[in-house]
Amino acid sequence: MAELNQIVDQLSTLSVLEAAELVKLLEEKWGVSAAAPVAMAAMPGASAAAAEPVEEKTEFDVVIKDPGAKKIDVIKVIRQLTSLGLGEAKTLAETAGGKVLTGVGKDAATDAKKRLEEAGAAVELA
Repeated sequence: MAELNQIVDQLSTLSVLEAAELVKLLEEKWGVSAAAPVAMAAMPGASAAAAEPVEEKTEFDVVIKDPGAKKIDVIKVIRQLTSLGLGEAKTLAETAGGKVLTGVGKDAATDAKKRLEEAGAAVELA
């Protein structure tokens, strides 16, 4: 323990430039980087998960929450968006949580949502 105290005393005498040079040398020697822990310490309350980049969602499901008052218009839009027959589209429109489209791109999902909402349905993208 006495040896560690000596090392601490010696490090305390270093100038800021000498300490920065020491950090560089240690990073190269040990193959580590002190930048990430310092950056995390600078952000109070930040977690390691917050530092990881979040993947943007690329596939969406278009889900009907409520067909609304204009159920016939919603059924027509469902038939335009899918290859469902009249009976199947009617059943889908009447089913809360029914998936009109599954695994579609963002543009297709937002377009379908817009068209269904214009027809009177309450829709969400999942």
